[in-house]
Amino acid sequence: MVNAARIGTAIACAIVGVLPISAAAETVSCGTATATVFAAATVRDEDWAEGLAYDARGDLWVSRVRRNEVVRYDPSGRITARVAVSYPGAVKLGPDQQIYVTYGNFPTNLVPGSTGGGVVRIDPSAEAPQAEIFASGLGMANGAAFDTAGNLFVADTSKGVVRIRPDGRIDTEWSDRAQHFGADGILVDGDALYVTLYLSPNGRILRIPLDDPSHASVVADLAAGPGAPPLPDDLAIGPDGLLYDATTSGRLVRIDPADHSTCTVLTGEPMTSIVVSRDTEREFLVGTTSGNLLRVRLAE
Repeated sequence: MVNAARIGTAIACAIVGVLPISAAAETVSCGTATATVFAAATVRDEDWAEGLAYDARGDLWVSRVRRNEVVRYDPSGRITARVAVSYPGAVKLGPDQQIYVTYGNFPTNLVPGSTGGGVVRIDPSAEAPQAEIFASGLGMANGAAFDTAGNLFVADTSKGVVRIRPDGRIDTEWSDRAQHFGADGILVDGDALYVTLYLSPNGRILRIPLDDPSHASVVADLAAGPGAPPLPDDLAIGPDGLLYDATTSGRLVRIDPADHSTCTVLTGEPMTSIVVSRDTEREFLVGTTSGNLLRVRLAE
């Protein structure tokens, strides 16, 4: 989520969840994690890292939202390509081995009726990769995730989850049943989506059945009590099968959907995005608002 914290505390605190709260924050203890820098920001904050994904060759693609570009890194951390994308958000590897990037991830697209967001597609094997439009007409297009059928689900922060068919057409009937203002991080796990509501004052995470999007349920609330909102951002499934959420309040939180328990495994600089490392078990790569890319190692 880009600059949402700057939209104003009044907006965030005015959003009230309509589902019953089924979880309390920090209900269990868990091991800690350690963080080291994989690739340092060149210009702090200007290099804000909004999304991360590996391609099929193992190169890492990072959306630099304030620079309006997506950057490719080789395994050593060396930059090997830059692709122009307007306010890029999530970066995902598609089933066709193409890189998909949401665009229009900017607060002005929160205005009802905005259509400045969408999705572009990049061929990572091209000598000089460029972005081509895959889908358009969205609002503040943010998080993204594919299901096994090749459907792309976009967390449109201005209205909710949008389902895009493999041919790029928007499934409006499905999408109209998954309207959750503030949607941000999103992932598919089996027959359900997990979605973070970035602008919710309690840091809410939802589970949305793929075949019944009207019936979302609460997985967890990350807030430990009154105070600043937790700002839950991107999600990943860890090596233990549990959810991990990068928050721009500076916490990496583990969530167990089975019992709704949560715990903080790392605190530090504001985190925006997370992907499981391709190289090492129990390790993530994490993007930050400063632009640093972190290696986060879970305790054994």
